[in-house]
Amino acid sequence: MKYPLVEINLSKLKHNAETIKKMCSKQGISIAGVTKGFCGNKYLAQAMIEGGIEVLADSRIENLEKIKDFDVMKLLLRIPMKSIANKVVELTDVSLNSEIETIKELSNQAIKQNKIHNIILMIDLGDLREGIFDENEIYDDIDIILKLEGINLLGIGTNLSCFGGVIPTAENLNRLIEIKKKIEDKFKIKLEILSGGNSTSFQLVMDGKMPREINHLRLGTVILVGHDEVFDRWIKNTYNDVFRLKVEIVEVKNKPSVPIGEIGLDSFGNKPFFKDRGIRKKAICAIGRQDTDIEWMQPDDKGILVLGASSDHLILDITDAKDDLKVGDEVSFILDYVALLNAMTSEYVYKKFIQ
Repeated sequence: MKYPLVEINLSKLKHNAETIKKMCSKQGISIAGVTKGFCGNKYLAQAMIEGGIEVLADSRIENLEKIKDFDVMKLLLRIPMKSIANKVVELTDVSLNSEIETIKELSNQAIKQNKIHNIILMIDLGDLREGIFDENEIYDDIDIILKLEGINLLGIGTNLSCFGGVIPTAENLNRLIEIKKKIEDKFKIKLEILSGGNSTSFQLVMDGKMPREINHLRLGTVILVGHDEVFDRWIKNTYNDVFRLKVEIVEVKNKPSVPIGEIGLDSFGNKPFFKDRGIRKKAICAIGRQDTDIEWMQPDDKGILVLGASSDHLILDITDAKDDLKVGDEVSFILDYVALLNAMTSEYVYKKFIQ
């Protein structure tokens, strides 16, 4: 066995996709399954498709290139760079946009490639990440977009919670609905998509509070880890252990629980705090902050405490572990989304697929 590794259960991922799709379909919502969390890996993308996901979405054009041969619609999540507009048109069917100059370049590239490229115009409802904030600018831009060759305005969308932490609610999403109605009335068009956000919007589906006009979500976290991060809830009938991180112990020693000497900043610029619990049995594992985020992972063995990490070493308190752990033994962790994203991105973490 090579360590550290992420063990990935493809059957559980397929099951989660099926469960989430079923919940959304009951409310008339279609899903773009986000592949960013596993860097567009084709095996995991296939598991999503087998679970009923009909659109694959990613923020990186490189990841979308990995899955270019899959016969499903592909969506670029990150606002396109103008410099790669040719690749966006070549590799994707839809992109999220907020800048008219970039949309013009997508039009130029679509004409060159003899394609129609679909766009979802992003509206900023207050989270202050991407999207048009000034409502008048929305209508000015759409007036231009509708005249561009090679571009189809598929709909409008929004993103909440990722920067400003603004929670998606029926109230703020109703403003998106109002803007859609104004657009359709003003320009005498019908918008096909009203995209109500990412996995943080899924709590409205769970609680039956999603406005019925919202018909599209971009979902990654809830499919991959079965977790509603807004209210810290596990989603019924989903697996939270699709991805399991396994690491090897490289040192076991009895040591004090508080460092000896004057405490300054650690290697990441933080001043650590230590609770004095006396002499404890500690283990060091061969993984660190370069590979994952320790705040977003939990040991399978609840008796193990995560104390901290440097860039290369994870420090654990194994005094109360259920097994008598020693050098060379394996410790297993369940990953939440942030730790998963980092571990899957790291080239130093091996990946193993199981059914």
